[in-house]
Amino acid sequence: MPSHLSADRPAAQPPGRGSVDALISQTRRLKGDVDAVRRDAAGEGSDHPRERWQRALYDLALHQLSDLDEHLAQLRDGPLPTAAPEPPAPSQGSLLSRVGSAEWNLLTDEASWSGELYQILGRDPAAPPLTLDELPSLVVDEDRPTLTAMVTNCLVDARPIDGEFRIARRGGDVRTVHMMGEPVLDTDGSTASMWAVLRDVSELRRSQRVVSETRDSLHHRQEAARSEHRLAVELQEAVLPPWRGSLRLPHRGHRTLDLASRHLPASAHTMIGGDWYDALELTDGETLLSVGDLTGQGVGVTSNMTMLLGAVRGMAMAGAQPGQLMAWLNQLLDATVQPALGSAVCCRYRPATRTLVWAQAGHPAPLLFRDGTGRALNAPDGVLLGATSGAVYGQAEETLQVGDLLLLHTDGLVPGHTGSAAANLLLGLAPRLAGNRTAEDCVRTVVEEFGASGREDNACVLAARVMS
Repeated sequence: MPSHLSADRPAAQPPGRGSVDALISQTRRLKGDVDAVRRDAAGEGSDHPRERWQRALYDLALHQLSDLDEHLAQLRDGPLPTAAPEPPAPSQGSLLSRVGSAEWNLLTDEASWSGELYQILGRDPAAPPLTLDELPSLVVDEDRPTLTAMVTNCLVDARPIDGEFRIARRGGDVRTVHMMGEPVLDTDGSTASMWAVLRDVSELRRSQRVVSETRDSLHHRQEAARSEHRLAVELQEAVLPPWRGSLRLPHRGHRTLDLASRHLPASAHTMIGGDWYDALELTDGETLLSVGDLTGQGVGVTSNMTMLLGAVRGMAMAGAQPGQLMAWLNQLLDATVQPALGSAVCCRYRPATRTLVWAQAGHPAPLLFRDGTGRALNAPDGVLLGATSGAVYGQAEETLQVGDLLLLHTDGLVPGHTGSAAANLLLGLAPRLAGNRTAEDCVRTVVEEFGASGREDNACVLAARVMS
């Protein structure tokens, strides 16, 4: 094949074999490092969009490094002769074939192709190479204008060629070819010939599409999750108690309880759960306090929570005491598919005697803080007898004093801790809570200690300070 000479620059010298071998060694070391990282990556075999996208990117990087290895080896070994009947096939999993080259002499209308180019274009090595006028006959109809424009710009305006087009090989096989080339000028500056290198990038483009599709799938899934999260928050804010600030009961005479509460959401990547808090002044002057959670996450659980809170409030307004209310609620939920109650605690506060009557269903007991110390209230006897619609819940009573602080919370309030471990950490705040004047100050202290962002679970906390 003729040398590619330009009138304004000397012929490039071939690289030394040793320097190319060094590049090959570096490429292979990098390939081994990437492969090791891929094997150590989590999510192998997972069908989650993020893991699929990561695997596709690792595969693409490894394929490209393998191809770089082969191209450097081709650079070191030189092109195959034009008459080679069967050029070596790419290695297993390669995205690119060997690079083919061609030169078209505009003065003699002669063409010269390397052996690799015959393989790329699916031509018989014994056939003469196609001229520039004949080359478009291999290209699919839609891409012929692209090839024509690239060649014209190169020959007329001396612009480099760098573009892709699709060719139709024998048997209907369509491949994508990337072509790069330049004009070769004679001594008077006119174009004497054009040379180009071509490579089959069909598998490379397919692999890149996989990366793009898995990335789009991941983005769509994340956007859907964010949309559902926003919808759930909006729905909860519309139909449930506010998730910030204090709960303000109607002022009917002297205020007996100072209330404050907070909902602590999980991280933005987690769907909103079914945790709730509620406070309601009843017609007999008593106050209903409740905290709990439903199983499940998402928009569906929000509507279920609305139904459950409506049932709890309705039964309390009808006079049901906490133990009876829990039994009826259990019977109601046992007869329906949804919602499924995870846990709950229900209290009635009687201001006339400062008596707290309460019952629980698999939920942390209320915490009582008094004079700088705290303790969990003793669980009612016979918390739950049986597990059917005939279940009976016990209830307990506690006499409170002016200045007492009652803390109700869901089990996810203290990240990484549940049950007695979480309760002990909350009780450890007793000296700090003793210095808080209001229920809102108490909630702020709890949130400062345990409300860090990035928490895995939703949580609720409700504080009630006895005023008189």
